[in-house]
Amino acid sequence: MKTISHSASFDLSQPINLLFPLFSPEGETKWVPGWEYTNVMGTTELSEDYVFTTSHHDHKTSNAIWIVKRYVPRQHHVQFYKIEPGDKVGVITVDCSELSLNHTRVEVGYEYIALGPSGEAFIAEFTQEVYDQFIDEWKTLLVQYFKQHTL
Repeated sequence: MKTISHSASFDLSQPINLLFPLFSPEGETKWVPGWEYTNVMGTTELSEDYVFTTSHHDHKTSNAIWIVKRYVPRQHHVQFYKIEPGDKVGVITVDCSELSLNHTRVEVGYEYIALGPSGEAFIAEFTQEVYDQFIDEWKTLLVQYFKQHTL
């Protein structure tokens, strides 16, 4: 198998304007344990074509190049390319929807395209169950973050 895609959503009792900025390279430093990125743009202000790198992260990533594919902050939409040379390319999409003033739905989609045997092996193991556990961890970490930062 050369490609796979999964999506899932979860709701949080937080205002969209506090939640959506956390889905950026700088925002993730606040709630994702071990998240480190190299800022190659000289700014933390996100925009389309913004580039950053990570040396390790989710889904067995090593030395990934990330590029913001689409960024529409008024619609609370961001999409990234995650390029792992020789391994796989990911397209990660995050959409936030305001359900009420203090309640937001987060929809997250991951698509991976294998570039070689290691990418194909990853895709074979990247089941919906694995993905759902991964996204459940996002919700857990975000709930913990807001418990610590809204006292």
